[in-house]
Amino acid sequence: MTYTPNHFACWFEIPVTDLEASKSFYAEVFDMSLTIVDGGPNPLVMFPVSDEAGGVSGHLYPGTPSENGPTIHLVVPDNLEAARTRVKAAGGKVESENIELPSGHFFYARDLDGNSIGLFEFNS
Repeated sequence: MTYTPNHFACWFEIPVTDLEASKSFYAEVFDMSLTIVDGGPNPLVMFPVSDEAGGVSGHLYPGTPSENGPTIHLVVPDNLEAARTRVKAAGGKVESENIELPSGHFFYARDLDGNSIGLFEFNS
């Protein structure tokens, strides 16, 4: 195996039950201004980074918090279909179809311990 990306983690997301209250919480904790953005599959609050081209960021979104923590998105070495096959073969659970974003697409899965992971493929 020779897969060695520059950045293995590419995104994180934190599901919250009250987006407005959570926006206020994180804004206060990190002493920053946060806003709700409405442009994807659901409204979200983006965490800003100083280097948008190389920084790893994430968002808050309205959802059911997982008993096993937030979701981290990891870049696959090839494509989502191959990754989907490997998740199943390794004993994990695929939990969604592909979800399209402007920068690429991903699907949700669970590892052997039930941790939520997003497997991400950037657009070429």
